[in-house]
Amino acid sequence: MGRIFGTDGVRGIANTELSCKLAMNVGRAAAMVVAEQIARKPVILIGQDTRISSDMLRAALAAGITSVGADALLAGVLPTPAVSYLVEGGHADAGVMLSASHNSYEFNGIKIFGPGGQKLSDADEFEIERIVLDKAKPYTIRWGWELGRIKHVENLADGYIERLTQAAGNLSGLRVAVDCSNGSAVFTAGEIFAHLGANAHIIHDKPNGVNINRECGSTHMSGLMDIVRQGGYDAGIAFDGDADRCLAVDETGALVTGDQLLCIFAQDMRERGILKHDTIVATVMSNLGMQKFARENGFNLVTTKVGDRYVLEEMLRFGYNLGGEQSGHVILSDHIATGDGQLTALTLLSILKKSGKKLSELAGQMKVFPQVMINMQADAVMKSALDVDAGAKQIIEDAKAALGSEGRILVRPSGTEPLIRVMIEGSDKAEITSLCQSVTEQLKERLSHNESCKMLEGF
Repeated sequence: MGRIFGTDGVRGIANTELSCKLAMNVGRAAAMVVAEQIARKPVILIGQDTRISSDMLRAALAAGITSVGADALLAGVLPTPAVSYLVEGGHADAGVMLSASHNSYEFNGIKIFGPGGQKLSDADEFEIERIVLDKAKPYTIRWGWELGRIKHVENLADGYIERLTQAAGNLSGLRVAVDCSNGSAVFTAGEIFAHLGANAHIIHDKPNGVNINRECGSTHMSGLMDIVRQGGYDAGIAFDGDADRCLAVDETGALVTGDQLLCIFAQDMRERGILKHDTIVATVMSNLGMQKFARENGFNLVTTKVGDRYVLEEMLRFGYNLGGEQSGHVILSDHIATGDGQLTALTLLSILKKSGKKLSELAGQMKVFPQVMINMQADAVMKSALDVDAGAKQIIEDAKAALGSEGRILVRPSGTEPLIRVMIEGSDKAEITSLCQSVTEQLKERLSHNESCKMLEGF
């Protein structure tokens, strides 16, 4: 059986890799799984971001959902965390978000939230895959009156906006540049910041279906850095296409990473006596500087594999309430059970105003070690061979030996894109850049031509 789920749902180029047929079948299978869990006819809410393919895929998803007797609520453009919030709040039994997050417009994805508003477990995803790929469960509805209905709903974002504004203090007096990435935040951020009194300059807020994440948002920060630096803003905020992640820029125009945000939040939450178990949950991609910060300041640092769902699973398992990723997925589980870029931004700005400090001072509590990452194009066969090929493993071990105790290397296949990511950290930027380039070239040569790949290709 093949895999259709990555680290954050189903993702691929819309209309080819992520076809209408696949979207319909995933909707059908997801509705069947949810129906079994709640033992009744489910209502499933569908949200989407602004990319051009979302309308098409929404229609296919709704067809699949209703074909097995579930009802579909079409909520239009929403941030991903709003879908989670609405399911948690009882507006639907499950939710589906159409978005490929930070990817460019030609990609799209299907993120599914089960009962309670949490992303699906591995077991649930496996069951959906069984139904889609192995036709494990038959289509059971025979009569028209058993089919589900489709309903268009409006203004569902209002309750989500109200919840966010209640979680933040008054932000009057702060000047902030806000990059909406021509995505979901376009429809919520302006109202949120205006309600809280911030002087917010909103940019990249004119989506046209194909400009989402294009040279803007949390994966393209240089434009926001220039605006903040030249305009004398207190901070800059950048969301990704579906607004579930947030990165920041300090008053000097310097990047504030997701790791630094976690450290700022940890200090504030401990001072207020609400940080559970003095623990931060992060991933293996987190910067070495976070380890140093945690060690020097008496925090426990727990790491998981990459993916905010794995961070959340660890938080729920042991009762932690702060976690996230370097990329800007931050989970404040006292408020919502998923990463929420706008909640992250409001939390940061509330701390900034309350402390009276510059953002550069707050972020400077954590020293960021130089980190270089190269994304190597890799098909499914190359990605599968990475963990089994002895030559590839030796290339990585040699790099570890060269770094010694002053750095680290992490090589992993992307769960959302046709890439293998090679990341190296160390104290000398030039040295780790050279080493990262060398490792990438060696792995590309090895995985493109070795016998392990040829053997895997035959399955």
